Amino acid sequence: MPAVIVRQRKPWRRKDGVYMYFEDNAGVIVNPKGEMKGSAITGPIGKECADLWPRIASAANAIV
Repeated sequence: MPAVIVRQRKPWRRKDGVYMYFEDNAGVIVNPKGEMKGSAITGPIGKECADLWPRIASAANAIV
């Protein structure tokens, strides 16, 4: 089953120069069509993930 990484501990630099990182690593399992296997996401997800995966963004409670 493929998965999408929604949070990572390792800092990365955004295009605006801000360094982002989260407290933990997290992923969402998706089917080949790109639909989530689960129904809810606990915790925030990155803006980059939300831009690429709108279905995941709609289930998240916060986008950072």
